[in-house]
Amino acid sequence: MDVKLLAVVAVLTVATYAPPSQAKPISLVERCYCRSTVNSLPRGIIRELKFIHTPNCPFQVVAKLKTNKEVCINPEIRWLQQYLKNAINKMKKAKQAN
Repeated sequence: MDVKLLAVVAVLTVATYAPPSQAKPISLVERCYCRSTVNSLPRGIIRELKFIHTPNCPFQVVAKLKTNKEVCINPEIRWLQQYLKNAINKMKKAKQAN
C-alpha cells in the first residue's frame, strides 16, 4: 500500500472519530446577550438577578422572573442603581471588618 494513501486514511479516521469541539463560533461569542431591555419591571416578580459583563458589550442585567422567564433590564433603572449601591457598600463593610 502506498505510504501517502495510508497517511490520508489515518488522517480521515482520526478526523471521523475525534470528539466534536465545544467552542462556539466567533459570531456567537461576540454577540451581546441583551439586545433590548425592559425599562420598568416590578421587583416583586424577580427571582434572581444576573450581571453580565463582556468585553464588547455594555453592562447587562438579566432578571429571572418567578415564571422562569428571563428578561434584560435597563441598568439605569433607579431601584437597580440603589440595589447595586447597597450591595457595593455591604461588600466594603464586610471587607473592612476582616
